[in-house]
Amino acid sequence: MFPVERKNRRIMIISFLAASLVLYLCPLLLQQPFAAAQLRRGFYSGVCPEAQHVVRETVRRAMARDPRSAASVMRLQFHDCFVNGCDASLLLDDTPSMLGEKLSLSNINSLRSYEVIDEAKEAVERACPGIVSCADIIIMAARDAVVLSGGPKWEVKLGRKDSLSASQEASDEIMPSPRANASSLVHLFERFNLSITDLVALSGSHSIGMGRCFSIVFRLYNQSGTGRPDPHMDPRYRFKLDQLCPVNGDGNVTGGLDATPTKFDNQYFKDLVRRRGFLNSDQTLYSGDGRTREVVKRFSVNQDAFFTAFVEGMVKLGDLQVQQPGEIRKNCREVNKQSERMDRMRTRF
Repeated sequence: MFPVERKNRRIMIISFLAASLVLYLCPLLLQQPFAAAQLRRGFYSGVCPEAQHVVRETVRRAMARDPRSAASVMRLQFHDCFVNGCDASLLLDDTPSMLGEKLSLSNINSLRSYEVIDEAKEAVERACPGIVSCADIIIMAARDAVVLSGGPKWEVKLGRKDSLSASQEASDEIMPSPRANASSLVHLFERFNLSITDLVALSGSHSIGMGRCFSIVFRLYNQSGTGRPDPHMDPRYRFKLDQLCPVNGDGNVTGGLDATPTKFDNQYFKDLVRRRGFLNSDQTLYSGDGRTREVVKRFSVNQDAFFTAFVEGMVKLGDLQVQQPGEIRKNCREVNKQSERMDRMRTRF
């Protein structure tokens, strides 16, 4: 055999062995911890430049059908990112071997508009299949819901992967109750390196949306087990809520979280100063802690300051990640089949 032929043969053998090794390692790699994704602005500009436009138009259509969907879509980022990072675990349906997060205490009969993310995902998959994660779609859609409601604009960082599992237990343990007081909220946000200003600004997400009577009846009739209403409530506002949410009434009846529930503005903070916060977890920011009260007062008179702090808080919230395996789901409600995952791994190699 000539030297050149021997050399070519060695190259072929090495290439074959390398390819075999990659195929052997793929299942093992999928079981190993992955480093958290490096998020950046413009992540999809070269591979799916239409992604953000497609998501925004989906949110716009959803809001035209139901104005409440703006607040519902925005809330998905909060409820996803606080539980093991921004990984779309929230969107996974239950399976025989996994209890997902949709039926956790803070989400059941509360979170809505999962179908808006489904619609956005389907549209993005048609434009550029297998590229954009459900986790990133949540982040884009939340931003768009704010912008389309009259709130501030910002450029989101992207590049997240979708988780392979969800945890109802983690959601129950982390997400705050509508009964939460300011001190517990400050402590929760500190766990995620979020400041008091971040807490108050992000609570301003309640500038849009509705709340259920179920979440406030204790404030109206039995605050802290006293058998009396919350003393930190304007009497005229309490009378209005008494009419909306009578004793033994329908807990699913809804009221505006502030006086302008479809417009993203600083009315929420003005209402807190006037003791007209709908939820206890909102009013406590003004009535329950001097640290948060000062920020509420500042935002109530300076909408630009609120908008700036809100954007900063949303970016920080979107940065929350944990090191875990991930993928780009084809369907936001379920993980990809093992065969599909293997095919994508082979394509990368």
